[in-house]
Amino acid sequence: MIGTIAGVLTTLSFVPQVIKVLQTKDTKAISLGMYLMSVIGIFLWMAHGYVMGDMALLIANLITFCLALVILIAKLKYK
Repeated sequence: MIGTIAGVLTTLSFVPQVIKVLQTKDTKAISLGMYLMSVIGIFLWMAHGYVMGDMALLIANLITFCLALVILIAKLKYK
């Protein structure tokens, strides 16, 4: 139960940033290095969830990966 709540909160924490970036196209204050490392780290957690057969870990990180990737792509696009 605690892991599910943590996964939902961690995943949803990216939504406001994605909305703001897509609306304003302003990524000046976003660290490219931080988002690059985050996307790689989230991908690795997703892979770990797959290998371990942990669907909750896999799904939460798949959604988080997609959200973080949107921000990373916007950072590179709107540089």
